[in-house]
Amino acid sequence: MSWLPGDSVLELDLLRHGEPVGGRRYRGDGVDDPLSEAGWQQMWAAVEGCRPWRRVLSSPLRRAREFAEALAVQCGISCEVDRRWREIGMGAWEGLTREQAQEADAQAYAAYYLDPVGGRPVGSEPLDDLRRRVAEALDSLQGEGPLLLVAHAVVIRAAIAHAVQGSAAAMMRIPVPYAGLTRLRRDERGWALVRHQGV
Repeated sequence: MSWLPGDSVLELDLLRHGEPVGGRRYRGDGVDDPLSEAGWQQMWAAVEGCRPWRRVLSSPLRRAREFAEALAVQCGISCEVDRRWREIGMGAWEGLTREQAQEADAQAYAAYYLDPVGGRPVGSEPLDDLRRRVAEALDSLQGEGPLLLVAHAVVIRAAIAHAVQGSAAAMMRIPVPYAGLTRLRRDERGWALVRHQGV
């Protein structure tokens, strides 16, 4: 549902999960590692001194959900889990490191980094499908903010692209670090990017 006359401005903070157990690899929505000890520390440091959110929203994947639930308990607010916030599926690359993916198929690996829209791994979720589900989830948000969403790098990229009407190719060039914070705002003109911690 889009903004209607009389609706209040809605602010949404987006927080990428911290470092998961197992180091850097393609997790997508098929490998559900929890946060490492360092990842938990990153997350608590990211929200220290932040404003009081009215609700926490979360991906169903452990690396996002477990922190979202812990923060909601600490703040005495609700945590709402929605599958539309899950990370993009990486198909045949699920669980592989970059080195393993490159070793398995150097041509496919090169194609992906040259064209992350058309060169997706075999069996992966198309970027346009991810963009649609993230846009639908964003536009369906109701109630008063500020809200906090705990999710994943590509979900946050898709949310930024929706806010600024950017392309799928451009969104894949947005850096989203572990425990990085982004802020979007929705008013009568639609969504806008307010702040992005990309480095």
